[in-house]
Amino acid sequence: MNIGEICTTQTVTCTRDETVQGAALLMRKHHVGDLIVIDQADGQPVPVGIVTDRDIVVSVIALGLDPAGLQVDDIMSDDLLSCREADDVYETIEHMRLRGIRRVPVVNSAGGLSGIVSADDLLEFLAEEMGDLSRISASGQAHEKRARH
Repeated sequence: MNIGEICTTQTVTCTRDETVQGAALLMRKHHVGDLIVIDQADGQPVPVGIVTDRDIVVSVIALGLDPAGLQVDDIMSDDLLSCREADDVYETIEHMRLRGIRRVPVVNSAGGLSGIVSADDLLEFLAEEMGDLSRISASGQAHEKRARH
């Protein structure tokens, strides 16, 4: 299975020049804990960073800084790991594990933002896979009973 099949396509974005306070208000309005920071390139939103509610707390609030006076560009994580829609789920999990990243923007073949995949999305996918695997024994036993009668 590929990432494009399980990613969340409803993403909330902002630009680098959004204030940190504006970003927090967007998170509140959309009930999300992160925003994908984008630039526009060839008419497409291209992910360039990510900012989380934790970034705001640790980098701004905890230091007593003014969230209205800082831009998202000042605090966003810009060492961005992204993946393509066609990327394999298990390879993406491995990349996320190696980098300690819980959320990854998903891009189309042209590099434009098409979604986001989170550790929670991947856990849900893996739980379904494990459920399917657990039903193999029961299915095999039922098939064997039918074959013997």
